[in-house]
Amino acid sequence: MSTTDNEQRPFLGYGLGLRTEHYDAVLNDRPPVDWFEIISENYMVDGGKALHYLDRIREHYPMVMHGVSLSIGSTQALDLDYLDRLKALVNRVEPAWFSDHLCWTGVHGVNLHDLMPLPYTEEAIAHVVERVQRVQDHMGRRMLLENVSSYVSYCDSQLNEWEFLREVAERADCLILLDINNIYVSAFNHNHDPYEYLKAIPVERVWQVHLAGHTRQDDLIIDTHDQPIADPVFELYAAAVQRFGRVSTMIERDDNIPPLPELLDELDQVRRIAERQHDQVPHIAAQPLHEQVA
Repeated sequence: MSTTDNEQRPFLGYGLGLRTEHYDAVLNDRPPVDWFEIISENYMVDGGKALHYLDRIREHYPMVMHGVSLSIGSTQALDLDYLDRLKALVNRVEPAWFSDHLCWTGVHGVNLHDLMPLPYTEEAIAHVVERVQRVQDHMGRRMLLENVSSYVSYCDSQLNEWEFLREVAERADCLILLDINNIYVSAFNHNHDPYEYLKAIPVERVWQVHLAGHTRQDDLIIDTHDQPIADPVFELYAAAVQRFGRVSTMIERDDNIPPLPELLDELDQVRRIAERQHDQVPHIAAQPLHEQVA
């Protein structure tokens, strides 16, 4: 598995996270959403309402899978039972790709239910790269890794966040899910330049973009996913489109979830920004999903 500068990246269009509050509206109204992202763990079950709706919605929309529990940065052994169940869901959904976060989520068998950042060291890079390669071998396909928002830093870090993400992706030969809101949140919290972050990320590795809202509390921003996308994040997204070209983009909304029409209006705004920017000479070509070579 390898990525080259002239490799064509699939372009799904503009999507939303599939949430239970919108199941019926999606099936009954067939909204103008190009694709949906599902939270993998919500569907790694043996049956029930979630799988019932998933199968029906999958008949009409392309999907990608996004996980929150792989804990790729943990020092605990990879959970092979989790990977087997994830692979079974991949076989069922046939997503365009699957992703998880560049983080750790627990220690000594305790799940912290949060996405914890890693120390940006050579030792951590080697550790994560080996685990990503094992996951990709197990799944038989490359994965996407997402940058997380952060609120703490480590004294032992030798690199900055974007250097760490770039090195992991290059050495593991995996792809990147670039969360623009997370870049903005972490840049604010740690006082660095989010535009420098964009410049450092290899264009050909970025296959998906996340957008979301956040909450500001005095001198701290928290990635809450319960608000509309903020204007500075839209501005950063416009710069991302100029650098990376057309990339499959979706909105995450996980709390204070509005009626579907409100999210569709916000998605239209995302689409307008991207289409206005995409003429700025993209570095690699995008192709519609139906033209992909298996």
